[in-house]
Amino acid sequence: MGSTIFAVLLPLALALVMFGLGLTLTPDDFARVLRFPKAAVIALVCQMVVLPAICLGLIYLFGLDGALAVGMMLLAASPGGPSANLFSHIAGGNVALNITLTAINSVLAVLTMPLVVALSYTLFLDDEGSLGLRPDKFAQVFAIVLVPVAIGMWVHRRFTSWSERMRGTVKILSIVVLALVVAAAVGKNFDTLTENIGTLASICLLFAVASLTIGYFTPRLFEVDADQAIASAMEIGVHNGAIAIAVAASVLGNDTMAVPGAVYGVLMNIPAAIAAYLLARRARRRLPTPVPSEAG
Repeated sequence: MGSTIFAVLLPLALALVMFGLGLTLTPDDFARVLRFPKAAVIALVCQMVVLPAICLGLIYLFGLDGALAVGMMLLAASPGGPSANLFSHIAGGNVALNITLTAINSVLAVLTMPLVVALSYTLFLDDEGSLGLRPDKFAQVFAIVLVPVAIGMWVHRRFTSWSERMRGTVKILSIVVLALVVAAAVGKNFDTLTENIGTLASICLLFAVASLTIGYFTPRLFEVDADQAIASAMEIGVHNGAIAIAVAASVLGNDTMAVPGAVYGVLMNIPAAIAAYLLARRARRRLPTPVPSEAG
């Protein structure tokens, strides 16, 4: 009974989160990428290519295998989480770029997540058969990730005043829902979590630190402005654990794969908060010191 309730409520909870995201997006958010072409391309390459490769390296380094390894790769393929914008704002990042990257990542995730999962099944669950690139899995990921966003965007365009009034309420509700999703995944798989907590905590913390570091310093290496690099770091470093949990439990039907997303959903806030604090201090030091005007 509990499994049935979890399987039904989890997609609904994620749909609410993605609907709330849709309420904050407009078609201009997708077009805005033309204003930040270099920053957007670098961030997306890091998100889609570099981070899954780093995650795979950490999995082999710590000897993680089976469904937990697939769950980590699923997390690596997930787009940025809702709190990325908040951390970016605190750190002095370009929040408009965050919104643009979130919008694009949410669309691309429909294609990249099934690809990464198919590869992960081949690498870590070959004895259970490969997932393959089945159309039904694409359709389910599309329904979970993109359809609620599209509905939210339509509501925002059709009922703009209501959308703007409700945006704050939906955002708070989304954060509460995310916390409940993580708590439910932890409670449902508590034995698996306790047996692997050391390995999972180490991988998740290292992956979060690596994501934030790469997300910031790679754009800076290519002479991207600091505020855009901060936005990239937070978008790349704060993955949407709820999507990973929902896809694992609802689409793939494997609760064990949801555990890495739950662990990351809790632990990633530590390095993200530290990074936001350090980057905010650095941004303040870059501000020019005001010259006092002479009286008289």
